[in-house]
Amino acid sequence: MAWRANLSRNLKELRILFSPSSPQSAATRAFIEKNYRDLKTHNPKLPILIREASSIEPQLWARYDLGVERGIRLEGLTEEQISKALEDLAKVGASR
Repeated sequence: MAWRANLSRNLKELRILFSPSSPQSAATRAFIEKNYRDLKTHNPKLPILIREASSIEPQLWARYDLGVERGIRLEGLTEEQISKALEDLAKVGASR
């Protein structure tokens, strides 16, 4: 879990989009509830934007230097898979 402390070094912004009520976003909501505090504690200056919208697919977006962005659809993923997806996005930023 050391990668969590390096998020602010590798990313400029993290956005999580999900529906507040749809079953497809349940794992994303649970991930946010369990992990937001830890992510923000380790990366206090990293903007972590949580966006709720009705009828939207759950998504995770990372913004890197020079406005480059990468996104991942989270529908059907478990909390562990969402964490792994975030780790993979952080590794992409480290290789830039």
